[in-house]
Amino acid sequence: MAADFHRPTKLPPGMFDDFIGGADPAQLNRAAHDTAQALLARVRADPDPEIVARLIAYTDRHGIDAIAELWSGASAKSLPGALWRIYLLRTLIGQDAEMLSLAYRRGTEISHTIDQVVAGAAAPAGPAEIRELADRVLHGVFTGDFAVALERAAAFARVTSTGFTSLADDADAADSVHHDRSTTLTRRALRLTELADELTSCAKLWRRDALD
Repeated sequence: MAADFHRPTKLPPGMFDDFIGGADPAQLNRAAHDTAQALLARVRADPDPEIVARLIAYTDRHGIDAIAELWSGASAKSLPGALWRIYLLRTLIGQDAEMLSLAYRRGTEISHTIDQVVAGAAAPAGPAEIRELADRVLHGVFTGDFAVALERAAAFARVTSTGFTSLADDADAADSVHHDRSTTLTRRALRLTELADELTSCAKLWRRDALD
């Protein structure tokens, strides 16, 4: 039995910092910016179709968590923040393409802006068309005008938000007692509006060469 026990290990002084406080937020933030800049610069300098295809499908194979660890904590108005939101939007579409396409179609019916033209989804926009749009937007991030890709994603989010708001009104009118569905749809509309505003801000910063 005595052989199973060992003397306490002497830990390096800095190791306690990791146990107590975790990683330094400033280091995590710098890593997020460095990885986003390096990835984008590398791929845009040499947009190998195979590499671009793998990046587009990355979350399909590895999940959104891997991207989240890198970029989700970055400022909404930053390069890693923008990339995180594009990947997040694509993941949301992949997980619930039918509902998002329904909301998008409703949004196109009642929207009085050019957002649906900017988004560029094929009509009629069913689940397959919305998934294809998400892939084309992400493809544009790595091979096209980065600001345009952000603006397309923002336009899609705004149209879809309008659709969710309309669907929430329908749900509220259909069931004045149970508001759970209406509340859920309204919450999704609000988050998409916020997402659209954040992506639009990032596009403006990129055009001014100020998106770090």
